[in-house]
Amino acid sequence: MGIIKTIKAIFNKSQEKQTDKISGNQWNKPLFSDLKANIHKVQQAVGNSTDVIIREMKVGESGDVIAAVIYTDGLTDTKSVNNFVIENLLQDLRLTEVKQKVKTENILQIMRDFALTVGEIKEVSDFETFLTSVLSGDTAILIDGYSSSFLLSLREWDERGVTEPSAQTVIRGPREAFSENIRTNTALIRRKIKDHNLWLESKQIGRVTKTNVAIMYIHGIANEKVLEEVRSRLNRIDIDGILESGYIEELIQDKTYTTFPTVFNSERPDTIAGGLLEGRVAILVDGTPFVLLVPAIFTQYFQSAEDYYQRADIGSLLRILRYISFFVALLGPSLYVAVTTFHQEMLPTQLLISLASQREGVPFPTLIEAMLMEITFEILREAGIRMPRAVGQSVSIVGALVIGQAAVEAGIVTAAMVIVVSITAIASFVSPNFNMAIAVRILRFPIMLLAATFGLYGITVGLVALVFHLCSLRSFGVPYLTPFAPFIAVDQKDAIFRVPLWGMFSRPRLISQKNIYRENTSPDMNTNPRNSEKDGAAE
Repeated sequence: MGIIKTIKAIFNKSQEKQTDKISGNQWNKPLFSDLKANIHKVQQAVGNSTDVIIREMKVGESGDVIAAVIYTDGLTDTKSVNNFVIENLLQDLRLTEVKQKVKTENILQIMRDFALTVGEIKEVSDFETFLTSVLSGDTAILIDGYSSSFLLSLREWDERGVTEPSAQTVIRGPREAFSENIRTNTALIRRKIKDHNLWLESKQIGRVTKTNVAIMYIHGIANEKVLEEVRSRLNRIDIDGILESGYIEELIQDKTYTTFPTVFNSERPDTIAGGLLEGRVAILVDGTPFVLLVPAIFTQYFQSAEDYYQRADIGSLLRILRYISFFVALLGPSLYVAVTTFHQEMLPTQLLISLASQREGVPFPTLIEAMLMEITFEILREAGIRMPRAVGQSVSIVGALVIGQAAVEAGIVTAAMVIVVSITAIASFVSPNFNMAIAVRILRFPIMLLAATFGLYGITVGLVALVFHLCSLRSFGVPYLTPFAPFIAVDQKDAIFRVPLWGMFSRPRLISQKNIYRENTSPDMNTNPRNSEKDGAAE
């Protein structure tokens, strides 16, 4: 036992040393008062990288004050550094009214008051914060004899900008999507919600990447318990790098072993703003155009931003169509396999004769036939995404037509199976969220196996097990099947159907537990307020 403990102690100690080396704790020390020592440490930390620019200069009346400006080329606005930092330090500190103050007062304070015309200025004294800020695009000013530094916010780099959404398109609605810049994304949300209660909390995650992550919520509407849980889960993340919001999504989700997404993501600012108004919490990650939204529930993945821009009847029809497409994409091949294998008596006689004649020369059972077609279509779909954009769509369409026609003529599959698989594939694209479509594509195969083994009884058992699994899921403490299980009558107004906007007077009960009412109406008001106004006028 003693040997085992010794080995564990040595392993833990070596692991801690490696973690310290990765996280940069060896640089977590205060700045030196000697300028040369600070510059040498910067060069040592970045390995004399040529994109880290260090500009030494003499400032003051007779050049007796030595300063250095440090910034990262490509991440910093070099024109602003030259025009508003270096030029001001070399000229403004030589003015007659400043000369005496430079001799008698703190040179850093004189710079802040008289020389620096930049909006955001922050003073730091530890080397790790200093180095992280410089490598993030800030401009640093070091003065010989002072153990603190100024950080100027002059970040600028090439970025994609605000473009039209590519994954979540709508016919009617805004045509703007998030970009890879987290500050642009927060600005897009603030354009939608101009309220002082829209609060933003920022932090850095990743020992190496130090990725900026922000939490955005509406104070007074967001559930405090959910908010605390989000903070707690983000604080527990200890990883060397965060490159996309998918890292955060996987690390904070409630249950890992499920195909269903429990963290919602969107590239549309109006969708995120709508979620914030319902009491949800948004998580923004620098470097990705997809923003996370928690808590997430099952019905949320069948809702599109366009549902609220169209009339209530049109939005309800489209939403019902999505639910139907969900079941078609999930059960289409399975029902065909079960009926043609075990329950032929359910088919009309003419259709049964037609299917039997088609299967006359097919050497494989129905399950193998369906599996071959499903796997072939999944390969074509993935190839169409990865191929060059100029030829990807045409190759996938031509490939599907040629392969399907050739397979039927060769007697490998029946024409009916090609029709069923095609309808199933088209139905899977109806889902407005890609993550839910992936879950359906995965679950389709085990349900097909159950259908080939037990027929419709197998499908029934699979659906019951699926419902039990969905009932067991939670997203940040909120049941996944809300408002169906538990059943909340008042929240049915925006579940399968969407009632008119004047009837959506309350927020989801289990998501926002305070400031429930979003309209200036009484909770028991079941009529259009316009009608009430007319009745009052008539009286």
